[in-house]
Amino acid sequence: MAVQPQSRIWLGIGAVVASMVAMFTVPSAYFADATFVSTAVMMAAAYGLGLRPKRAWPKPSSLALGVVSAIALYLVFYLGAAAIDALHPLGITSASESSIYSLIASGSNPRYLQVALLLFDSAGYESFFRGVLQGRLAPRLGLGAAPAVALLDAGVHLFTLNPVWVVATFVTDLFWGLTFHYGKGTGASFTSHFLWDLAIFIVRPVM
Repeated sequence: MAVQPQSRIWLGIGAVVASMVAMFTVPSAYFADATFVSTAVMMAAAYGLGLRPKRAWPKPSSLALGVVSAIALYLVFYLGAAAIDALHPLGITSASESSIYSLIASGSNPRYLQVALLLFDSAGYESFFRGVLQGRLAPRLGLGAAPAVALLDAGVHLFTLNPVWVVATFVTDLFWGLTFHYGKGTGASFTSHFLWDLAIFIVRPVM
């Protein structure tokens, strides 16, 4: 018996969430491997649910919006880290982010592997969370689809047991959701996601 479209959505979400939980709970030495697996699951789920990559390059306006979005998001994190260090909410400092950075920008991971991991991370998350989930919610929720998807992703990140990571996930997803909405597709949100990943994890980490 054929799987109904609504059931396929839930199967896709279940597979992605399971892969993310595994990624967050495996020993840190296997985090890079688990990330490739999880993002591959996201891309496979997106493809299985009907998302098809476009052959044409994104429009210059979409690329420009992605660049501006990445810069704005980086500034938000830069100022946020400074505010956290000044106020110490709940005893948290920006050093709480160091465990996140070390999972990707570890000396044990060569630079080409770090870039490849961030590329897959951007492609996987944007194809599934924006291209599929937000794309399907937008007709009913409009702009509200962006925070709805951000809440879902942040909720899954509760398994990291790191409150800074959960809040950071909601903020970044909200930015990329808005970028996806106004850029009319994943071209803009992928550009923002990948450039921000490169900046925050490799070029100039904010700690």
